[in-house]
Amino acid sequence: MTIRLPDDDAPVGRVLTRREVLSLLGAGTGAALLAACVPGALSSSSPSSSASAASASALASATASASGQAAAVPSCIVRPELTEGPYYVDEELNRSDIRSDPTTGDVRPGATLALAFAVSRINGASCTAFDGATVDVWHCDALGVYSDVQDPSGSTLGQKFLRGYQVTDASGAAAFMTIYPGWYRGRAVHIHFKVRTDDGLEFTSQLFLDDSLTDTVHQRDPYASKGQRDTRNADDSIFRGGGDQLLLDARQDGDGYAATFEIGIQVA
Repeated sequence: MTIRLPDDDAPVGRVLTRREVLSLLGAGTGAALLAACVPGALSSSSPSSSASAASASALASATASASGQAAAVPSCIVRPELTEGPYYVDEELNRSDIRSDPTTGDVRPGATLALAFAVSRINGASCTAFDGATVDVWHCDALGVYSDVQDPSGSTLGQKFLRGYQVTDASGAAAFMTIYPGWYRGRAVHIHFKVRTDDGLEFTSQLFLDDSLTDTVHQRDPYASKGQRDTRNADDSIFRGGGDQLLLDARQDGDGYAATFEIGIQVA
């Protein structure tokens, strides 16, 4: 079943330049704050107890990779907000391993992807770890199918695979075990995410993956049965709205992949 998202093509928000980020943080102190707000603490955090041992190993690899780059790449980085798309569903699924459907236990097949978020909050001239923020993740499966939606191509209503949320810990970390996404007509390979708080703050965007890596992953089953995708990053209208700032640096980890995404959320 192929799902086409007719309303998933309207970018919102814009990319903030480094100069604008420094301006947000305040002249004179901004550069120091950017340099100081690094994901070092993330390497010592652990995924929630619901994650499997395999998930914990892969997520540790992802966060260790981020820590190794901390000196060169600070974590307090403002990213562009992009469209939510029509298929966000608040399933209230607090879980780190989002591969399965909770009603049946069936795990969606595909290459594993350990996805860690390092979330910072920018408030005036301060940049600190964002503790207590809810991070939602949702995306299609290896064949381009979303759960719990109805589309002219078919229905997955009642199923809840590849959806879930985690709450960031004291170091701003939230970790998920999922699969490398497939594709559907008209869109590059992507992952939706949302950062929200109980007091109404909400930031929604999408993550993208390197085309050459996707070419490699999609040669494997079950991706290969879908055929060659029709849209690469440069041809995707949403990616052109700032997707180059939202590319995951996914590294091979055993038979799967691991990546950490750093983001700074402006709260005032």
